[in-house]
Amino acid sequence: MPSGSEPLLAGADAMADAAVDHRGLPADHGATGGWRSALFIIGKSKSYLQDPLFAVEIAERFAFYGVSANLISYLTGPLGEDTAAAAAGINAWNGVAQLLPLLGGALADKWLGRYRTILLASLLYILGLGMLAFSTLISSGGHRQCSAAAGQACAPSSLQVAFFYVSLYIVAVAQGGHKPCVQAFGADQFDQSDPKESVSRSSFFNWWYFGMCGGTAFTLVFLSYVQDNIGWGLGFGIPCAVMAAALAVFLLGTRTYRYYITSSKQGLFARAGEAFAEWRSKRKSGTPDQASQERDPVASQAPGFRYSITQCGHRLRLTMSHKVFDGDIIAFLPFCVKSFFSAVADEEEQAVVSNAGFVKEAKAILRLFPIWATCLIYAVAFAQSSTFFTKQASTMDRRIGDHFQVPPAALQSFISITIVVFIPIYDRVVVPVSRRYSGKPTGITMLQRIGVGMFLSLVSMVIAALVETRRLGVARDAGLVDKPKVPVPMSLWWMVPQYVLFGAADVFTMVGLQEFFYDQVPDKLRSLGLALYLSIFGVGSFISSALVSVIDRVTTAKGGSWFSNNLNRGHVDYFYWLLAALSGLELLAYVFFAVTYRYKNKGTVHATVAY
Repeated sequence: MPSGSEPLLAGADAMADAAVDHRGLPADHGATGGWRSALFIIGKSKSYLQDPLFAVEIAERFAFYGVSANLISYLTGPLGEDTAAAAAGINAWNGVAQLLPLLGGALADKWLGRYRTILLASLLYILGLGMLAFSTLISSGGHRQCSAAAGQACAPSSLQVAFFYVSLYIVAVAQGGHKPCVQAFGADQFDQSDPKESVSRSSFFNWWYFGMCGGTAFTLVFLSYVQDNIGWGLGFGIPCAVMAAALAVFLLGTRTYRYYITSSKQGLFARAGEAFAEWRSKRKSGTPDQASQERDPVASQAPGFRYSITQCGHRLRLTMSHKVFDGDIIAFLPFCVKSFFSAVADEEEQAVVSNAGFVKEAKAILRLFPIWATCLIYAVAFAQSSTFFTKQASTMDRRIGDHFQVPPAALQSFISITIVVFIPIYDRVVVPVSRRYSGKPTGITMLQRIGVGMFLSLVSMVIAALVETRRLGVARDAGLVDKPKVPVPMSLWWMVPQYVLFGAADVFTMVGLQEFFYDQVPDKLRSLGLALYLSIFGVGSFISSALVSVIDRVTTAKGGSWFSNNLNRGHVDYFYWLLAALSGLELLAYVFFAVTYRYKNKGTVHATVAY
């Protein structure tokens, strides 16, 4: 049994073992875990209204989207960057932020444990957000001292730009540790061997995303208004304060969590090296497990041998301490000697089995690659909602009444609102109805769910292209092609359908990917599994950044960039049509691989789509 502090360091390396509480004792299911520690339950006991895991995830999303959602306005405004450069830079930063969870998940699973990784990442978040807020003060000082021509803003200082980007990437590093661990740690609060809690875990992913997006919708409206109308310093400072408060709440819930002990004493890369060496030796000498069983079938039973050696020692000590001759010891000694040498061989074989297990884990991860790869264009399309969608909205008529203008980034809240509205419908209507026809408790399989969302994303890009084509036509008809600062007489509500479809797509694809990569990786690598899900959006962001940069360079050389700073002279609609075509090709490839995929546990409720 581990010491009292050990569970807080543990990862999920022994998911099959029983959970423990913060003291290292077997977890009491009535006092730890479950919905109490994982998620809000609306309409239940008041004790559920103080959920530390839920609070820290909402705060983290509040902080991340508080920075990322309106970032293009800050880069093209106070920092004075070009539209294409700003979009490419945001996509690159998002790519780093979404790929770092691979490292964070591995660190949590093998060394730090999820609890401590969340704690350290939260502290890093607070540091990065505080530095972002401070960077705006450096900018303000520079503006007061510079002298610029009338109507033009001063260029930011090199110090301010460098400090801003260092702060921004600290936030990316913080997300890399935070994101893969909080959701996996929340799902760990449900015992998959308990029938009731196992069913609850499937709903957990729906309601987790529901609550997260509910908080995000408020973030997008509130913080984008603060940033556009009050100041960027306050706009970055508020997420810092919220993150600090959430960390305090998270620490208060320490006694209610379930932890899992890691039994691995080797690091991930050490095991990988030994596994590779063992694989080469197997190729030369055959399977060690079979050889050991042929040498001594009993030797494969390690627990029995360890008990036999203990029994040998006990008899020998008894004989020597009492100076009494034990007649049975003569017959017992040969067996003791055999037990000793067999146990030594058993330890070596267990190391081999451990390395073989690592190879098996690697194969289990690699078999997910086709699904991972065929979701990348979905991530590329998703990246446009916080870049070009926002720039489009900034050119349109955003007035509500005579005195209020909707912040362009606030339109992203329609994605979150759609998710908040649709997840209960999906969980309470779509799943029961589809269950009646499919016979599966989850209604449709995880891969079917992901595919539906990818189709909705394709439709969203088609609608976005059509709306942008109309916006360009209205700008030409109104004579505003060369007046980018004059709003186009076209209501921003034209853009709402593409946001709503993105939200509906997320309910299917995002939640489906989360559950798929949590469920289909080896049990001990579930933080890494959720990091793989996030890496889809990291690589997708890098692809989007590369596409934008290449297309901007090529079209600029031909006389007119698709992503001109004056969007009325650009052709973002062409870019959307390109993404729609790529999404169609991707969907065809995805269907092929999804139909041939076999789930890790064929006997589970998630039957394969081929059935």
